[in-house]
Amino acid sequence: MKHKFLAKRNWNSFPSVLEEFTAFLNKYDDIINFTLGDPDFTTSEAIINPTFEDAKNGHTHYTNFFGDVELRDEICKYYRDEFDFDVKREEVIVCSGASHGLCSALEAIVDDGDEIIIHSPYYAPYIDMIKLSRGVPVCLETFDEEGFQINVDRLEMLITNRTRAVIVNSPNNPTGVVFSNETLHKITEIVKKHDLLLIADDIYGLYVYDSGQKQKPIMAMDGMKERTITVCTASKDYAMTGWRVGYTVAPDYLIKTMQSISENNIFTANSVSQRAYLHAIRNRKTVQEEIFNIFKERVFKVYERVCQTKNMKTRKPQGAFYIFVNIKETGLSSMEVARKLLEEAHVLVLPAHTFGASGEGYIRFACTVGMDKIDEAFDRIGKMSIFS
Repeated sequence: MKHKFLAKRNWNSFPSVLEEFTAFLNKYDDIINFTLGDPDFTTSEAIINPTFEDAKNGHTHYTNFFGDVELRDEICKYYRDEFDFDVKREEVIVCSGASHGLCSALEAIVDDGDEIIIHSPYYAPYIDMIKLSRGVPVCLETFDEEGFQINVDRLEMLITNRTRAVIVNSPNNPTGVVFSNETLHKITEIVKKHDLLLIADDIYGLYVYDSGQKQKPIMAMDGMKERTITVCTASKDYAMTGWRVGYTVAPDYLIKTMQSISENNIFTANSVSQRAYLHAIRNRKTVQEEIFNIFKERVFKVYERVCQTKNMKTRKPQGAFYIFVNIKETGLSSMEVARKLLEEAHVLVLPAHTFGASGEGYIRFACTVGMDKIDEAFDRIGKMSIFS
């Protein structure tokens, strides 16, 4: 939108496809919505109830500028208990969600014109986050026939003297792929060889279906702690999207810089939400088991129904709670298929070209509706001419 009072760098900003498609929610009164990665159930009472008591007992003020000390210590304990990996309090900052953590990290490390490599299909906001930090996004395409794994030879070819960091998201949004240990090891070797930083977007760490075990953090791999920025959030792993709280782990000098940046845009993260995150981590064994089982059941149900649908193909679920569906046999674009699903079946999905060039020919289902809604949606889809 061009306007004399807008900064010129924002004149060519356009609504995201997510924004455009969620605007259709009021178009029909029976829409089944697979667009948002927002768990459709309320945060566990094991988190809410003690948080409510904390609020009544006075946890309603500014916290430490780096975050609630008790929470930061609990995060350090989490890495010791889960991965036998040592993280110090000074290496942790609490943020207002993963997006804030990632933006602050980019602001801390990027000079004008520095390049940040992201793998496509990618989480769509990466592009604008990098541009807002005055950086340049560089896309590494991944492909279905390669399991959407990162090809390290192509990765290395993209590195220039302006490359500052590589963002790695596993388990992945939107593909649901979990990068193999072999792939991650090769990426770390490239990063060390070229003296780069690696930003690990670990917000779906709970959701690994093949082994049922969380992936070892990249920062815990050999020689990576001093060059890894790990971004996490309560949103997905604890069904706490609306609490807007997360954290970042990085070398202490980066955390200090991120604190200076955060102090000037949010001051401190929400104090009550920080207490909720504390109780979430402490109660993770019980809270996460139910969440994990719900989403595992759903993603495999969607997988099963996709496999039964003409002109739809997908890979066996590996992680996260998304199903990335190949619809190329329809002969239509991602946007055309998404619009037909909306208009003919009243099923709302995201056309995957919004996740980068590698996403064209795919649509994404977020498995954030119940089992009955999943079956109803695919019953409707099965009546469409392009899928029957």
